[in-house]
Amino acid sequence: MIFKILIRYILGYVNISFQGYYIERFINVCISKGIFLWNTKIERSTYAHANVGIKDFKKLRQVAKKTNCRISINKRCGLPFIMNRYRKRKIFFILTAVICTFLYIESRFIWNIDVEGLERISKEEILNELSESGLNIGTLKSKVNTKDIINKVRLSRQDIAWMNIDMKGTNIIVQIAETTEKPDIILQDEYCNIVSKKDAKIVKITAKTGTKLVKEGDIVTKGSMLIGGWMEGSYTGTRYVHASRRDYCKSLV
Repeated sequence: MIFKILIRYILGYVNISFQGYYIERFINVCISKGIFLWNTKIERSTYAHANVGIKDFKKLRQVAKKTNCRISINKRCGLPFIMNRYRKRKIFFILTAVICTFLYIESRFIWNIDVEGLERISKEEILNELSESGLNIGTLKSKVNTKDIINKVRLSRQDIAWMNIDMKGTNIIVQIAETTEKPDIILQDEYCNIVSKKDAKIVKITAKTGTKLVKEGDIVTKGSMLIGGWMEGSYTGTRYVHASRRDYCKSLV
């Protein structure tokens, strides 16, 4: 039953009213001739309405004539009538379909790449690395292998400790954690001088090893030598040492 109604909707159907003194006979004749009526409702003994397919509707005229009933159409339903109703809007539907198709195709590609977590490394360097690994703006999303790209970038750079690529819609978010810079290590037995890191005024300075080159109250600039990495003795002469200090400086900045 449901399948028949679905077929009638696809092919089109009408809601009709029929009236006369023999509406029950009208219905029985329709059944005997294989005319499918559904949602039949008898309002009173001389009036009823029902749904019938377009093809079967043409047969009803003979049945109505035979049973002395009068038929009228209340409503036209189904796909054929809907398409006919909107036939003047074909351009609108075509444009809508084209736009939907374009948006679907566009959603299959990468259109934006964001890089987060950079401090020392420039964004351009990372974008170049991603490009060489196969990730560019306009790349088809199905061809982006995030694990493979991460491995290639990590192997090519020693300044990246961790990396993650997250795909959200048409956007790619690249998260990076840079490695910590290792401080320059100077061996304790290696000769070196001590210099000022910035412009300052010497408040107090005491050399543990090495020779003081400034005194309290002196104004020094960035790069000025404070303690020389040598010591002089009456018997030992000049010895080169690893300068160390206890100093107290007041910045001028």
